[in-house]
Order: sequence, then C-alpha cells, then structure tokens
Amino acid sequence: MLHEQIKNGIKEAMMARDALKLKAFRAMSAAFTNELVAKNKKPQDFLTDEEALAVITRLAKQRKDSIDQFTKGGREDLVKEEVSELEIFETFLPKLMEKDEVLKIAQAKKEELGIQDATKKGMLMAALMKDLKGKTDGGVVKEAVDSLF
Repeated sequence: MLHEQIKNGIKEAMMARDALKLKAFRAMSAAFTNELVAKNKKPQDFLTDEEALAVITRLAKQRKDSIDQFTKGGREDLVKEEVSELEIFETFLPKLMEKDEVLKIAQAKKEELGIQDATKKGMLMAALMKDLKGKTDGGVVKEAVDSLF
C-alpha cells in the first residue's frame, strides 16, 4: 500500500539523515492523516491507494502553485526547496499524458459528441475531465480544448 510506503520512507529518511526527504514524507503523512479525519476515520487507519494518490496529487499541485508564486516574488531559495519536494511527490504519481495525446482524445470526443461551436466547450471539457481524471492535468485539458475552437 502507498500509505505504508510513506511510513517506511519516513524511517529511511530519518536513518539517512535526509532532511528534505523527511520533510516531504512527513508532509504526505500529515496530509494522509488529515484526509482520514476528514472522512471520519481514525488516524491509525490507512487510505486506499486511490485516495492516497489523490492526496499526493493535491500536494503536488500546491507545490506547483507555490513555485509559481515564489518565482514571481523573486524567492529562488524557496523555489529550490519546493521543486525538490515536488520531485519527491512526483515519484509516487503515475506519469501524466502529454498535450498531444490529450489533443487527439479531445478531437475524438468532440466528434463523438457532435460539438460544432465554442458554446459547448464546457460540455466537452466536462466529458474529457471525467474520462481523463488522474491521467492528466486539468490545465493541459483546457489548453487542448481551447486549441480546438
């Protein structure tokens, strides 16, 4: 289970005295505990792999947002730390689809649904997000849909 891997990762990072990995693994562990509490479960319980991936995806998105904000603010010291944590989170996430793959799927879905004009863009976007959930980033889907109109 993914939840157990994180617990073991904390132990390994502590033994190796790797402060960066330890911080990232502790962040994941805390997020898992928060998710369990939010779902009215005991903190000692474990998340399913699907739930754990959703939590890690959320953490990765938060890091990407932080990187963007710190870059705009000229805080390169904080950017490096966030990038390092993001890289650790991404080792647990499945590889996401590239824009060209999403574009092909979006074109096929557009034809399947018979969408001709931009007023139905939201319907196409919703259908694609349902099909591609967890396989790609929503921003990539939006770019693909926008390029079709």
